[in-house]
Amino acid sequence: MDKQSDLRKYREDFPLLAEWDLAYLDNAATTQKPRQVLEAVRRYYEAENANPLRGVYELSAVATQVYEDARALTAEFIHAAQPEEIVFTRNATESLNLVAYSWGGANLHPGDRVLVSVLEHHSNFLPWKAVAERTGAEIVQIPCTPEGEITEELLRSVLTPQTKLVAVTQVSNVMGRKNDLKKLAKVAHEAGALLMADGAQSVPHMAVDVQDLGVDFLAFSGHKMLAPMGIGALYGRKELLDAMPPFLTGGEMIEIVHWDRVKYAQVPHKFEAGTVNAGGAAGLAAAIRYLQEIGFDRIEAQEQRLTCLAMEGLKQIPGIRIIGSARPEDHMGIVTFMVEDVHPHDVASILDRDGIAIRAGHHCAQPLMDYLGVNSTCRASFAFYNTEEEVEKFLASVGKIRGLMGYGG
Repeated sequence: MDKQSDLRKYREDFPLLAEWDLAYLDNAATTQKPRQVLEAVRRYYEAENANPLRGVYELSAVATQVYEDARALTAEFIHAAQPEEIVFTRNATESLNLVAYSWGGANLHPGDRVLVSVLEHHSNFLPWKAVAERTGAEIVQIPCTPEGEITEELLRSVLTPQTKLVAVTQVSNVMGRKNDLKKLAKVAHEAGALLMADGAQSVPHMAVDVQDLGVDFLAFSGHKMLAPMGIGALYGRKELLDAMPPFLTGGEMIEIVHWDRVKYAQVPHKFEAGTVNAGGAAGLAAAIRYLQEIGFDRIEAQEQRLTCLAMEGLKQIPGIRIIGSARPEDHMGIVTFMVEDVHPHDVASILDRDGIAIRAGHHCAQPLMDYLGVNSTCRASFAFYNTEEEVEKFLASVGKIRGLMGYGG
């Protein structure tokens, strides 16, 4: 049995893929959910639902155990040193805002610099821009290579003694290029700066070891890795989290509250105000176990196979411009392209008519679009449950677009 056939059995776990006659190639935006994840969420609400962390009765203790077990599994999944280094949030966006407003608000001052790569999703740019405006710090852009990489040399070119933090994605949601976070973190630390990594496009597709990488913070979303929407995680080194003030205040994140004094709860609960998303955490845990069962070696191999097929096919179609590296192995399952003379929204609409879902627009990365000199692009992004037949269908549809729009060849 070849590797692709071996993975087809997992495709059968996804109800939506059976429900829709659709080549779903928008996995960088959100992934579909396997039955095992859906069942874990349903089981929580049918058999384990109570307000975690608050009740002294048995059902609340069960709900608390489900929630904290999910935290421990998430910590193990990305190789955090301890479960307390995992803060559950709604998504990567909230995680990034948490660090910007809590750490940034407490540590940035006039004259300080935050370096943000030009590759970043708005979620790893706008929070830093906002906190810089409040604190008087300066936001400085880290340029990338034409292939979409942030190199040590490019980082050093803008690094100064005033730099307090470097914000960079591990895998670009537009270019698909993987950055060497281990080297970048080393460079940042040598200059006395921290490194905030966006792992939204990496954690679902490759093995991530935060201790080996040496990052100080890493954010990711559950919904991009088969889990429900509304659950995400922030990894932070415990000594940093301990020193940071709360992001939100209210119930559960406190230890003692009196009219004249307050003592906050210990990390990570200090950052998890209000009733937590225990059902989402149960779904995230199920998604992690599912990914572990398949193994990232097989996941990466399949997604690379599909990326190579798509890129080689696009290169044969007249009028196609691929954004980023010409090498498929540099794209981590993401292929961004343009069709000459045809607006990306028209491209996406034509593909949709043919039963193919891709993303069109600026991909929440308008500074990168400005850097590239384009307004918007098309993006096909693959998951292990996609097939070669879906890629062939995609290529056939793209190949006729210019003709349909009245252009030759």
